Amino acid sequence: MRATMASIYGKMDIRIREVELPPIADDEVLLKVISNGICFSTYKAIKEGTAHLRIPNNVAETPVVTGHEFAGVIEQVGEKWRHKYRPGQSCTLQAGIRYKGSEDAPGYSFPYFGGNTTYTIIPAGYLEMDCLITYDDDYYAFASMGEPVSCVLAAFHTNFHDYLEDFFVYDHLHGTLDGGQMLLMGACGPMGIAAIDYAVHGPRKPRRLVVTDINPACLARARQLISEEAAAKNGVVLTYLNPETIPDERGCLMELSEGRGYDDIIVFAVSSQLIKLGSDVLAYNGCLNFFAGPTDKQFKADINFYDIHYRRTHYIGNSGGNLDDIHEMMQLSREGKMTPEFLITHVTGLKPVPEIIMNLPNVPGGKKLVYPHVDIPLMAMEDFTKRAGENETFAKISRVLENNNMVWCKEAEQILLREKCILS
Repeated sequence: MRATMASIYGKMDIRIREVELPPIADDEVLLKVISNGICFSTYKAIKEGTAHLRIPNNVAETPVVTGHEFAGVIEQVGEKWRHKYRPGQSCTLQAGIRYKGSEDAPGYSFPYFGGNTTYTIIPAGYLEMDCLITYDDDYYAFASMGEPVSCVLAAFHTNFHDYLEDFFVYDHLHGTLDGGQMLLMGACGPMGIAAIDYAVHGPRKPRRLVVTDINPACLARARQLISEEAAAKNGVVLTYLNPETIPDERGCLMELSEGRGYDDIIVFAVSSQLIKLGSDVLAYNGCLNFFAGPTDKQFKADINFYDIHYRRTHYIGNSGGNLDDIHEMMQLSREGKMTPEFLITHVTGLKPVPEIIMNLPNVPGGKKLVYPHVDIPLMAMEDFTKRAGENETFAKISRVLENNNMVWCKEAEQILLREKCILS
């Protein structure tokens, strides 16, 4: 089986290569990748090269395939797994699982196991841990967003609070407070939008939700996707704020919380100032989750230790989600309660992937979704309208997106896959 893939050769070195995949072993599965999301963590990895804990030292001699947010169709099944999987099944992967304590992971550590490729081999360890998740649909974009959205759900589940009825119960209430007050800081990027979506439509809704971001365009898009009126219909009082337009941000946040502060705060930007402000507006027994992943290993921020001691405030962080998180995301999506596609702002074929990843901080928008079997340049949703006159495929997709609030969807994907040869 020939495969074309975007592989890491070293620090800031990603190349498209063609390889002959080895025959799968009896305990492996071969997957045809249909879609894969580009994660910022891949950019962080190539910035460090072999200094990154997941990039092998011999990557120059044995390149590793990038991408870990993929969905596709099972192509071949090893003998050991034929009782469970069959060719033709749609599936996605929970990639953020540590197998037997190893830091190796798809998209970072394996020559043939990743998402930015036409075909990939799922190794035995991930199959043994039930990380290959099948589902009944011929739609893949929403499933590619399963891994990033599961990370967001994990943040909600990771937060914790004391049992205030009995201070001497040394267990905790796990998860965000149902009916509490929540603050999402720097939260109108793709992961923040997923958090807003889950807060408004998930099973444990806050009574009040405040969302901040300093980017006016991102704020406007978040409000367009999840409006205050729509949130109110779900029992959530939603407020969007741009801190740069507020003279006294702390005072404004405290006023919105009726002077109590916030039971749950999630910080989506690597900013010591945001963490300090979050610490200042935590409620009694509140929990702050530092969700953003810093690249500086010495990153620090001021927090209030008086409040930790006397007001029982808590701090935590999380990276990745577990199998329960991704199953919950899949269920909520299939029930129409969450829209993972809100994260997607661009689609592309495989050829532009190296350049996209190596320049990711300078590429605007949210998630870039790769279709490895499609020859298409990097296209923002609005680019289909701008280029509708160039070919009929762009025009068809443009009409679908314009009728769907410029959100990527199954109908747009099916047009793209059906008419896959689009010259860039």
